[in-house]
Amino acid sequence: MRDLKHLIFFENLLQEANNDLVKQARSEGRYALGYTCYFMPEVLLDLPGCFSVRLRAPRCMSPEMATYYMSNRTCHYGRSLMERALEGGFNFIDAQMATETCTVTCRFQEHLKQMDIIQNPNFFCEFTDVPFKKNENSMVHYRKQLQAHVLGPLHEKFGVDVSDEALLAAIAQHNEVCRLITEIGSYRKLDRPTITGYEFHVIQLVTLTCPKDLILPYLRETAEELKTREPDLRPGYRIRVVLAGAENDDPDFTKLIESCGALVVADRYCYGSLPGREPITVQEGQSPLDAIARHYLETSMCPRFMPQGEMRGRKKYLADLVREYKADGLIVASNKFCEYWSYERTMDALILPRDFGIPTCSIEKEYINSASGQLRTRFQAFIESVEIKKLQKNREGAQ
Repeated sequence: MRDLKHLIFFENLLQEANNDLVKQARSEGRYALGYTCYFMPEVLLDLPGCFSVRLRAPRCMSPEMATYYMSNRTCHYGRSLMERALEGGFNFIDAQMATETCTVTCRFQEHLKQMDIIQNPNFFCEFTDVPFKKNENSMVHYRKQLQAHVLGPLHEKFGVDVSDEALLAAIAQHNEVCRLITEIGSYRKLDRPTITGYEFHVIQLVTLTCPKDLILPYLRETAEELKTREPDLRPGYRIRVVLAGAENDDPDFTKLIESCGALVVADRYCYGSLPGREPITVQEGQSPLDAIARHYLETSMCPRFMPQGEMRGRKKYLADLVREYKADGLIVASNKFCEYWSYERTMDALILPRDFGIPTCSIEKEYINSASGQLRTRFQAFIESVEIKKLQKNREGAQ
């Protein structure tokens, strides 16, 4: 396939958290608001005068300084963020809008609050408590938390407009991003997809790490470009897979899978679009904040929700994605020492093959792929096993 016009530009934006579009927005006098989790609604951080940046630590190989503070028995993702902060890589953020969700990222953000790490006179860190259930009491609590720990501080410290009109405008912008990402991602459903998993991973990440208004023109052009993009005459893959799991903001991990012969057609992981890029609907008579709180709590597929119905629903959601995107199997990856996803990955590896007949590859990895040779061997073996099963199924169908 011909190269996407803006792909190199998108890739360059992902080389540093303080990328060119972030610098442009800050030069315009806007406040950069960092966050790490889906439970911190990015739409609230994209109000007039500020913009959201989901934090990453690209190319962080050895978080030695962070290990001193957080121990080597904690998730590499949280330690990598801490390492980048200690190196000065997050000094551009004016606030960290934290959530009390994952233990290690919570600890990372506690260090930002307690220690003088971020060299920015505006900097503050605010924590939002997130419920473990999705009932009405949880909705009320979550909405109150967002009001008290997001909108309130932004208005008091930075003078941000938090009126219903401002929220509705932020929702409209957010929904356009969602519409474009959904449109771009839909080409993965084709019998001959016209976008690779790596390309989509890069595009999705820039929507999380760049000011929305500045990245939108490039998204519109890319969506238009894909309408006429022709697939390769001969597919460069042997099977199609859904990739699920924990924090995954490294497109090279997707590229590694695809270099082994498995096209990644759906991204069901933290930092992915499924879920994550569904439009927010404001019902008649409903306040925008209520709509936002309900949307993020109801659409989340986070494994921290542990009622049986929620857990079973997540397995069915994965199975539905496999069917919808015409995938041949599932790869589920968790970061080492990730508490929530270690359990989730183990259950996925058992339940998806047993109850849904979906071949599943279970991977535990570091935040950055330092053991790419071992991973390549695992992926190649999985692809071969799926191909053998397909051949056996076709043979049985022919008899």
